[in-house]
Amino acid sequence: RFTAIRMPYNHASNGTGTPMQILIRFALLSSFLWYGAHAADGDIEPAPTTLEELVAAVTDVVAEADLPAVGIAMVDENGPVWIDAIGKANREDGIDADADSMFRIGSTSKMFVALAVLKLMEEGKLSLDDKLADLAPDVAFENEWEATDPVRVVHLLEHTTGWDDLHLPEFAHNDPAPVSLKEGLDFHPHSRVSRWKPGSRMSYCNAGPAAAAYVVEQVTGQEFESYVHDNFFEPMGMQDMTYQLSQDVQQKGVTLYANGNKPQEYWHLSTRPSGSINASANDMAKMVAFFVNRGAANGKQLISERSLRRMETAGSTPAAKAGQQVGYGLSNYSSIHESWKYREHSGAVYGAISEFAYLPQARAGHAIMINSDDFRTFRRISDLIRNFETRNLEPVVVTGDVEVSAAHAAIAGLYHPINSRHQVSYFLERVFGVQELAFNENTLVRKGLLGGGPTSYYPVSESLYMRDKTGLISLARVEDPLAGPVVHAGTLVLKPVSPAVVYGQLGIAVLWGFFIATSILFLLVWGIRKLRGKVPAGPATWVRAWPLLAGLSILAVAGLFSLGMTDPFRKLGAPTPIALGIMVSTVAFAVFAFLGLRSSIRSRHVPMNRWAYWHSTIASGIHVIVAAYLLWFGVI
Repeated sequence: RFTAIRMPYNHASNGTGTPMQILIRFALLSSFLWYGAHAADGDIEPAPTTLEELVAAVTDVVAEADLPAVGIAMVDENGPVWIDAIGKANREDGIDADADSMFRIGSTSKMFVALAVLKLMEEGKLSLDDKLADLAPDVAFENEWEATDPVRVVHLLEHTTGWDDLHLPEFAHNDPAPVSLKEGLDFHPHSRVSRWKPGSRMSYCNAGPAAAAYVVEQVTGQEFESYVHDNFFEPMGMQDMTYQLSQDVQQKGVTLYANGNKPQEYWHLSTRPSGSINASANDMAKMVAFFVNRGAANGKQLISERSLRRMETAGSTPAAKAGQQVGYGLSNYSSIHESWKYREHSGAVYGAISEFAYLPQARAGHAIMINSDDFRTFRRISDLIRNFETRNLEPVVVTGDVEVSAAHAAIAGLYHPINSRHQVSYFLERVFGVQELAFNENTLVRKGLLGGGPTSYYPVSESLYMRDKTGLISLARVEDPLAGPVVHAGTLVLKPVSPAVVYGQLGIAVLWGFFIATSILFLLVWGIRKLRGKVPAGPATWVRAWPLLAGLSILAVAGLFSLGMTDPFRKLGAPTPIALGIMVSTVAFAVFAFLGLRSSIRSRHVPMNRWAYWHSTIASGIHVIVAAYLLWFGVI
């Protein structure tokens, strides 16, 4: 249920599963997002050797996990392999799922934005280098580097605009009356601000593909959904596939379950091209066949293979230009299963998870859809299917034969990420998301400083490194136009950071937690003494009270946030009592922190227990440091 930020096993993201990601759990705030669909390392499901074994294994997993339903479409170059659904489309009414049951596929929808752009490119009507401001001047965005580094179509599709991901009000927008794409983009444009030069860093953003879809509307003069239907859905034979709550969805759509298998209402997205498609296993089989057959459907070439190869290639970042072979292309990214590179896009909405993945070299692929937020079970099913698809492929044997030199050794050190997807969470990510790069003989090992499995690379040159399992160049040392020398590990961008800064921040975080806890515990002591008249009114009381109130304010923020996460769009995406309570509590924390330090300074000569004075003074000082940090990053 925390798919948005953590992306626990996304090969393209190279996420680390940091404490920050677990704390924020921003997936619930970004449900139709890209999250990845297979574990690069860790427990791997056994490889079924026959289709019968695969069907039995998936059926057992569904029953064991009490999963409502899963829809599966597997296709190879010879045609359908397995198209079916297992489980219940609706548990309350006892309705079985079948190959025509319609699931939500979330961000997998984005692939059709890229396909539409590529088709217009083939017709000479559009270019990836075209500027958004020229094609759609009425789409609001801010880019302080627009004169020299404008936002281009390629940036919208490769998520290199530098924009923040959608803000909560955009996710919370849920008008059952279909809004136009322009109305969806106009609703809350404040997230579309470039935080760095477009093209320099990848950061997943749901607004980019929506803006690209609007460009398609401007170029064609046709509603985006209609254009996709006429040029892709209908030629592929996907008659029921739809972006909206159609009559077919009302009749054949599965019920989505989240938060302990609670039925969810239909979510009407304001930026539909980024994640709103409803599709059945039969529909998805035709989509898989389209990619397996390299752009052909029903005997007609809808997109050239050359365009598909561009779709499958990351091209705009410095790492991509330097030779990195993995990453996010045009709504299509790489993911690694053992030693094989899949191309894919996955996604989710609240109560549904999907995966669309294919192996171009093996001419095989699959789509998986569930009507649940059970991410762990989804991963198990994905592993089983990928193991089956790769059972007869010869694994790649990779060896490193480049001798590590002093120039290579310079890459070793500590790094923090600088391409946060959600700016609001970056204050945690830069502290808890620190990565360490170190050599073990001729192998470069990357791992999270606070945990997470290691990833190993062999040097290819002084600036390029290939993954030990695949032989693909997956890590590059390049120059960022703003940050200077950086490392791109897949889509993760890392900047060198001093150990003093890293351990200083972590030390302050530990001390902050210690003094919050002890301030509450000490209340049991001085509170009783206060009631007995042993602690005088005035400064001696306030010196103790202010840091206590500051700590309680932070606990209130955490508690209210947890309450809000039970239904984030309704409770946090609008000015509800919970959302307002979080705002008031963060402001109260900052006020209490500064009042506490001010009181300690003014009361330094007031007669009182010196242990209590210094404990409260240090606590207030740390609160002030944290408050200043949070103010700097816009959290207060």
